[in-house]
Amino acid sequence: MIRAAAALLLCAGCLAKAAAAPASDDAPVTLALDCRRAGHRVSPLIFGIGHSERSDPQRALPWELGAAAVRWGGNSASRYNWELGNAWNTGSDWFFENVDYSGRPGPAYARLIDEDRAHGLATALTVPIIGWVAKDTRSKSSPVEGPPERTSVPAPPEMIGRWAETLRARGERPQMFILDNEPMLWHETHRDVHPQPVGYDELLERTLRYGTAIRRADPDAVIAGPALWGWPAYFYSARDAVAGFARHPDRKAHGDVPLLVWYLHQIQAYEEKTGVRILDVLDVHFYPQAHGVGVGTSGDGDARTEALRVRSARGLWDPAYRDESFIDEPVRLLPRLREWVDANHPGLGISIGEYNFGGEGMVSGGLAVAEALGRFAEANLTSAFYWTAPPRGSPAFWAFRAFRNFDGEGGRFQDLFLQAVSLDRLSLFVSRDEPGKRLVVVAANARDVPARVRLRLEDCGEASQLRQFIFEGGEPRSQGVAGREATLPPQSIDVLDVSTGR
Repeated sequence: MIRAAAALLLCAGCLAKAAAAPASDDAPVTLALDCRRAGHRVSPLIFGIGHSERSDPQRALPWELGAAAVRWGGNSASRYNWELGNAWNTGSDWFFENVDYSGRPGPAYARLIDEDRAHGLATALTVPIIGWVAKDTRSKSSPVEGPPERTSVPAPPEMIGRWAETLRARGERPQMFILDNEPMLWHETHRDVHPQPVGYDELLERTLRYGTAIRRADPDAVIAGPALWGWPAYFYSARDAVAGFARHPDRKAHGDVPLLVWYLHQIQAYEEKTGVRILDVLDVHFYPQAHGVGVGTSGDGDARTEALRVRSARGLWDPAYRDESFIDEPVRLLPRLREWVDANHPGLGISIGEYNFGGEGMVSGGLAVAEALGRFAEANLTSAFYWTAPPRGSPAFWAFRAFRNFDGEGGRFQDLFLQAVSLDRLSLFVSRDEPGKRLVVVAANARDVPARVRLRLEDCGEASQLRQFIFEGGEPRSQGVAGREATLPPQSIDVLDVSTGR
């Protein structure tokens, strides 16, 4: 688990770099710390998780993880009726039934916001733009049993606008509104009310109408979208998927431009024409597609798949990594999204609304999550939300704790990101606080042998004390270190916490 260790000399206010790449796995990595330089601010919303009604007692609560935000989302959010308070439709997840959200009194969304506030957490609220919501908590339907009215009532933009207005009036505004969930799958997940696949034009039209309603109700709202499910949906519409990606008639009808690129460009043009800001944050989902990786506690645990699970996190950032699934090309998602935003709608934030690497109970699952969190900080994301919450005490749980509460006393990754050091199966993420009194390094060592990190100080002033925390499976334990070289055990998540005494 995470274990404490003793003094090592270091500095704060530092930019990290690998001064020399090691010649082999057992050679030390020199980490040069240059205190003359600074970095960008880390958004705490990247340490977010998905919401649940606490139905699984094994899942960690947000405050146990040190999570900073909770996303209300998933398929259930697409048909949630805020005016009834607890009514939603399960869609294809459970036979298209209307159900009570939790059986508890009071509106479910209000309980979430109140609970988040009580624990100092931000809320990201997914709102329906599919056009239908549950009419009660008991009706049932199927894709072949009749019209949408069998289970649902219309939910036009005005209805969602009233929700935003109500939240604002009550002082309950969430930190983010997300425009629905995975619209390019509606013809499957909600085919009883939306049997036709979504195309380019419908996605844009719904974004503009519902985004405008929210903006009118709450001019200061932060609006995110379009919550696309994964790789194919970044480039093609659901109409293209149904017709066949080789043909992609919808994309061809829109200049043969990738869906997200076209979407961003059109929204930018609309905002310039009307003066109405529709979108603040670009939101997509990321799930590795390689066989056996899994989601949540699922996924294979053989050595090959565990190594693959860790490598799959490189799809977030590494241009040299060719995805080992049907994608079969570099994904480099975070820089790709940044390039698309800069070219088509400069100034938008970026959010990964869902992600998961499977194998939550395996060390590989924890290493992948630690890598992802570090990359979110490096890429200067606005937010990111794990799906949903890792099991209490699991490797994925401790990956969050490495960044958010590594010592059990609130020790965390600091507010300024300095740099990521990327070597073979070893990643180091460096942060510091504003005044330069604390430096925190999180390391993910996926090697099968220990890694040694030698610290070199450059213009850092007086050195002070380092605590080392390590997760390598099992229960927390401690060990001491001496000098300026720290040993990172194989298959471990490590934290170096430095106080300078400045």
